[in-house]
Amino acid sequence: MAKKLTRENFIECGLDESTSGRLLERINPLLASLPAAACWGKISQTILTPDHPFALHQLLHNTVFADWEGVAVPAWFPAEDEIEKTNIAGVMRELNLDSYEALHSWSVHHREDFWRLMTERLGIHFRRKFSEVVDLSKGDEFPKWLVDAQLNIVESCFNAPSDATAIVFQSEGSVLSTMTYGELNALINRVANGLANAGFQSGDPIAVNMSMHPESVAVYLGIIKAGCVVIAIADSFAPDEIQMRLRIANAKGIFTQGYIRRAGRQLPLYARVVNANAPKAIVFSRGKEPQIELRNGDLTWAEFLSNSDRFDAVGCNPHDHTNILFSSGTTGDPKAIPWTQTTPIKCAVDAYLHHDIQHGDVLAWPTNLGWMMGPWLIYASLINQGTIALYDGTATERDFGEFVQNARVTMLGVVPSIVRAWKNKDCMKGLDWHAIKVFSSTGECSNTEDMLFLMSTAGYRPIIEYCGGTEIGGGYLTGTTVQPAAPATFTTPALGLDIAICDEDGQPTDNGEVFVTPPSIGLSTELLNKNHHEVYFEGTPQLPTLPPLRRHGDGVERLADGYYRIHGRVDDTMNLGGIKISSAEIEGVLNSVSGIREVAAIAVPPPDGGPSQLVIYAALLPGADTDSLTTSLQSAIREHLNPLFRIHDVVVVDALPRTASNKIMRRILRDERSS
Repeated sequence: MAKKLTRENFIECGLDESTSGRLLERINPLLASLPAAACWGKISQTILTPDHPFALHQLLHNTVFADWEGVAVPAWFPAEDEIEKTNIAGVMRELNLDSYEALHSWSVHHREDFWRLMTERLGIHFRRKFSEVVDLSKGDEFPKWLVDAQLNIVESCFNAPSDATAIVFQSEGSVLSTMTYGELNALINRVANGLANAGFQSGDPIAVNMSMHPESVAVYLGIIKAGCVVIAIADSFAPDEIQMRLRIANAKGIFTQGYIRRAGRQLPLYARVVNANAPKAIVFSRGKEPQIELRNGDLTWAEFLSNSDRFDAVGCNPHDHTNILFSSGTTGDPKAIPWTQTTPIKCAVDAYLHHDIQHGDVLAWPTNLGWMMGPWLIYASLINQGTIALYDGTATERDFGEFVQNARVTMLGVVPSIVRAWKNKDCMKGLDWHAIKVFSSTGECSNTEDMLFLMSTAGYRPIIEYCGGTEIGGGYLTGTTVQPAAPATFTTPALGLDIAICDEDGQPTDNGEVFVTPPSIGLSTELLNKNHHEVYFEGTPQLPTLPPLRRHGDGVERLADGYYRIHGRVDDTMNLGGIKISSAEIEGVLNSVSGIREVAAIAVPPPDGGPSQLVIYAALLPGADTDSLTTSLQSAIREHLNPLFRIHDVVVVDALPRTASNKIMRRILRDERSS
């Protein structure tokens, strides 16, 4: 039984004596009479509000669940009437299944039936229907989905009424605006016609290096509707990184903008594209921006955009590329991962089932098109007949929170480091986020305290922890709105696939490296610049009764109660600010800094969990300037990689630990740092 609280407990949380007394009269009887889950339900839904100090929320959650040791501790429990309204419940009724566990088992053992059902429920538009869902004649590693079908996935984004709201948008310092499905479709068609007028042909790879706003969504979908391929490049990358991606994907052109606006400053973007020696550029501008002079052959947005708003989508094969995205491996250039016409189905299915996105929902996720969550947001919203909520500005400030409030966002996605910034600044106090039905978190490891804080901002709504990757097209480990949500934990492998956790000897375990069991729509089957089999399948464990396991690189723990926790990467890649990058990429930049003999870059989780911190081990040349070392290293990362990557600590060493074959032993450094 939970202990009794005192007035002093509440005063220590920042409440006055009068408020403390009134709350005690309501809370202590609940603590004394109700089981923990029921008690927390009463307290979180009828007593606590977002205006109470978070310290009080934390005290009460810890007190209610004081006897729950060694298991995940939920902070949200679904009510029966809520469960009945979910998309998952609807699928279970259709299949006559009586539990979520039965649904997941069915989705894995009847994959063809599962994906056929999903294409029907989402209303995927086919110009020619598939003859079979999947052809596995080349094995589970190389499935051929939707055999003989012809489609253009953009057409499946417009099943909503033309007057429904497709996008709600606000840029930093401006007012809220909206765009209907009809208006968005017309703009997409003007982009597609403009591509033909500018000399681009079906199949051409065309880069997009823009922030998130209605025009960049139209550019993204217009390129795909025209049968071309998007090369997605984050708007934060330095010229070197832009140039590398353009080269790998053989870009024929690029869409960009003159400036991006962040925290009241206008930061040049077109200049970076020019410094990257990019091909022909179409340059968008918004509002009052400094005048820029374009290179010969480059076009302004007005010069490019066609007046014709009618365009017949180019029919494609299911395996045709739609998007080239980049994700770091352990060495060298980032992996160039093609998305196909079927990958967006995985995005939309994860949103439909795991995030319970329904017609009219409003989805926000601070992101960009260079990270997989940018395209994910587009497809998750539009294929499910929802609204994309876009804020072009800094997501860590109160202005973003006001946008969430005013746009009536129903699903808010986050990167954990953003949540930590909100909590540390206490900048969202007093906002009305009660329209939110569900949160989601991805890109970094989260911790319990930060995620409990996030749930408290909207009167306790579930967080769907969502772990996956660009090469998955969505998530492999996640949650649902039909299961209790415990902060910073996962409840289930994604529907339609399964996982195996193995130790270093390749044997099943509850705490080790996770592997995905193919096949599934969304899983990549090729890389542009690396051997796909070597990256994902070579040397993976072989377990009886399971197909070849697919490597992903995360450390996962299955808890005693069936929940899961992610423990970060097991290889030499890391997630910094939601962007995956390899140690080798960082080290390649830092090794050229004056005074450096060699460096090793590692990611270290904070003691209380949460987003990884970048730590640099540096061996120096004689006479190197140690006083300015951190500044010099951070400057190199900002100029050549990404200003979002922040160095947490620099450790000077005499030499780096190496194997007999001279490879840096980063695992030893990680172990030393965490010990």
